[in-house]
Amino acid sequence: MAARSNEGPAARLATPKARTALSCPACGSADVAQVLGDNGGVTYVCTSCGHSWS
Repeated sequence: MAARSNEGPAARLATPKARTALSCPACGSADVAQVLGDNGGVTYVCTSCGHSWS
């Protein structure tokens, strides 16, 4: 039987402390999202300034 959690989906998202030490090269913010690129590669997008890189 699976363990039951009373936390909602948002509580299970990775927090900045649980992520790798990744920061935006443009603004230095740690608010970075990892997204799938056009050709299946990994792209990073800063959710603070909108800068993207791979």
